[in-house]
This record gives sequence, structure tokens and C-alpha cells, in this order.
Amino acid sequence: MSKKGLFWGIAVAVIVLDRVTKMLAPGLPADGVVLIPGVIGLRYAENRGIAFSLLSGYPRLLGILSLLLIAAGYVWLRKKDFGIFPMVGLALMAGGAAGNMADRLITGYVPDMIETLFVRFPIFNLADSCLTIGCVMLIISLLFRQKDWANL
Repeated sequence: MSKKGLFWGIAVAVIVLDRVTKMLAPGLPADGVVLIPGVIGLRYAENRGIAFSLLSGYPRLLGILSLLLIAAGYVWLRKKDFGIFPMVGLALMAGGAAGNMADRLITGYVPDMIETLFVRFPIFNLADSCLTIGCVMLIISLLFRQKDWANL
């Protein structure tokens, strides 16, 4: 499989898995479900802003801004030749951003359902996790894997 094929395969897989988890989330019990006691659970929440509910009340604007950022990123990155590691990070970020953007544009909020039980932290979703993991992969690549960026 080509790198572009891998990129799109990962991005689409993230979007599909994100959609499935978000469709199931409203069916969670009101008091949540503990998956690993003291570590992680599931509890449904609606995030009407961006990270940590910032800019709540402007879901369509956030959706449009997300769409513009995704489009700008695509235009800028489409002719770049990244190594596999940062490319996977970018694919995770693209899929996560697209999943959350679709929710903002369609429903006006992003369904969240993953709750950390060992530390007080906002409830999040699969797309948020992929965005974070993708960012960490890019940081690692930029700091320790300069060969991944040799062809830019």
C-alpha cells in the first residue's frame, strides 16, 4: 500500500470508529459505566466548544473553522513527502479533526464519552484521542526523527 493510501485508510478508519462510538454514547447509563475501576469509564457528555469546552456557543463557527483548517492543511501537505511515522500522526489528526468537525456542523456539539477516573479531566472522545496521539507523534518526529522530514 502506498503512503497516501495508508494515510487515507487511517483517516477514514478513525472517522468510522469515531462515528460508531459517538452513535453508541447516548445509550450509556446516566451515572456512567466503569471499565477499569479507578482508571477509566464511560459517561456521555455534549461538548459545545472546542478543547475543554472553550468557545462554547459557537458550534457552527467552530465547524466552519475546522473545515477551513482541514482544507488548508490538505492543500499544504498534499505535495509533501513525509516519513511513515509523521504521516501516521497526520492521518490520526486528520481523521480526528474531521470527525469532530462533522459533529459540530451536523448537530452543533461533539459527543464525548471517555472519562478518566484517576484524575479530574474533561470527558473526551476517540477523535480527541487520535488528535492528541497524532500531535505527540509529530512532536516526537520533529525532535528525534529528522530523517522523516528530509524531503520537505
